[in-house]
Amino acid sequence: MTPRTFAEKIFDATSGSIVFKKPNLVLTHDNTVSIHKTFQKMGGKEVFDPKQLLVVLDHNAPPTTSKLATEYQETRDLVKAQSIDKFYDAGMGICHQLMSYHAEPAMLIVGSDSHTCTAGAFNAMAVGIDRTEAAGIWKRGETWFRVPESIKITLSGALPQGVYAKDLSLWIIGMLGSDGANYHSIEYHGDGVKNLSIADRMTLANLASEMGAKNAVFPPDEVLAAYYGKSKIDNGIWADQDAQYLKEIEINLSQLFPVVAAPHHVDNVKSLSSVVGTPVHEGLIGTCTNGRLEDLREAAAVLKGNKVADGFQLLVTPASRDIYKQAIQEGLIEIFIDAGANVLSPSCGPCLGTGQGIPADGYTVISTSNRNFKGRMGNPNSSIFLASPAVVALSAIHGKITDPRTHAGNEVYPYHVEQSATVDIPENENRKTYNVWNYSDVDNLNTDQMFAGNLTYKVLSSDAEAIMPYLFEGFDKNFAKNIQSDDIIVAGDNFGCGSSREHPSVGLAHAGVKAVIVKSVNRIFFRSSVNQGLPIIVLPEVVDAYQQGQKLEIDFEKGEVNLEDKTFNFSPLPDKLMAIFEAKGLVNYIKQLS
Repeated sequence: MTPRTFAEKIFDATSGSIVFKKPNLVLTHDNTVSIHKTFQKMGGKEVFDPKQLLVVLDHNAPPTTSKLATEYQETRDLVKAQSIDKFYDAGMGICHQLMSYHAEPAMLIVGSDSHTCTAGAFNAMAVGIDRTEAAGIWKRGETWFRVPESIKITLSGALPQGVYAKDLSLWIIGMLGSDGANYHSIEYHGDGVKNLSIADRMTLANLASEMGAKNAVFPPDEVLAAYYGKSKIDNGIWADQDAQYLKEIEINLSQLFPVVAAPHHVDNVKSLSSVVGTPVHEGLIGTCTNGRLEDLREAAAVLKGNKVADGFQLLVTPASRDIYKQAIQEGLIEIFIDAGANVLSPSCGPCLGTGQGIPADGYTVISTSNRNFKGRMGNPNSSIFLASPAVVALSAIHGKITDPRTHAGNEVYPYHVEQSATVDIPENENRKTYNVWNYSDVDNLNTDQMFAGNLTYKVLSSDAEAIMPYLFEGFDKNFAKNIQSDDIIVAGDNFGCGSSREHPSVGLAHAGVKAVIVKSVNRIFFRSSVNQGLPIIVLPEVVDAYQQGQKLEIDFEKGEVNLEDKTFNFSPLPDKLMAIFEAKGLVNYIKQLS
């Protein structure tokens, strides 16, 4: 038999194939009420398999508005009515941490959150999906998967003192770029893997989504055996020795040094020493990326006996109630409070910008979270650096970015690129000519810019009319008031990166957008668009050739894009996906099957 990658083994198909599979676990969170409404539109009454479902209330926990509080109660009523026993109420923890209670080697896990890939630390195939797709699984128990090509990252050595898994994660993102692993499976190999704890692995797997990957996965090795017990890892899956990879990367951990992701994009990676002294006003330690006990210990070791700088706002969010209790028992919480930090209930709110800790205008934040898009924490007039817990803690003491190592260091991060994640479009400039919106010079157009994160739970993704006034508001203020049916969007690389929220694709499909032509597209955004009946065409040569004012037409039957006197060809979607597209989305498709 031909040697196979982890992904090829777990899907039992070759890379590029489309397969339908029943996931072992389906994660939803504060979006559960919205998913239930879509489920009902599909004709659903009783979920296909209650044992598949894992429901966590965490993104706005405790709820910050009466509307959200009502939705939380609706979720509690729903899980009782549907006999869903894997339910965690507000304050019990962040969904990706709580997933560790249920994830096992060789499981297939999906979740309506882009950081579902965190569970790859446990040798599971864990991938993010959107809300509509989650509703479809509630109804039918299965969904479609494209078997990804794989990237092999071989680690050797061990991380030096003062260098952490967060640094390694950002190092890889800086190397590959935020779209460098789009729709790919990341496999971690090598002797260096055994020097990474489960907490380290969760950080690395979590940040796989920030390089566009479908998933990241670790082997069922002795570290996992110590965590689970050998009987469970005997069922694990791992790649064959001679499996074929799209790309192979080797990293000597002992040669790494601390890095940060500078505003306003996660792949704007710089050496820590190059930004030392930058004034910072707020810090965030925790979240699903770095909220584990090990992370809190690192921060507490720095903060013990010290005080945060005058006027500095330091937030600490343990990833779960259990971790919070352990931190109390070890005296870590007392250290944080004595230092002047605010210790919050386990929640996604500070990271997403829907809860406590929204930064003021002009603030620079240093955070252990996973995203630093403009406006990510709730204020587009602030800036965010991403760093390890130790760096955040030390920077909080000094009120400026500070290197925790004993020597200053003069490293030059080899993958550092100066870039901006945003392109400001003046209000008096309309990029639409003929029926084309021209964003061909814009890369990394993210879902926060398309639909602000702080609106995610104020506007249901199923309410297309309510979405429309806010569509692309954070990027082009002319868009929502001028978009028309049969318009075409032309954009650059990594279109739709960021959060898995499906509001943008719902809005674009509702507006009647004929197609989006891009150089490359984020994996979850592509799935979401297909599920809404919105065609995404990847044709870099069209994007490069297009000039403002040119006439552009699409013929789906012939698979042609006609640009003035030039014709470009593209391949149609596979038959099973075309059926979803022709039904005008997954909701109608599943209705037809009922």
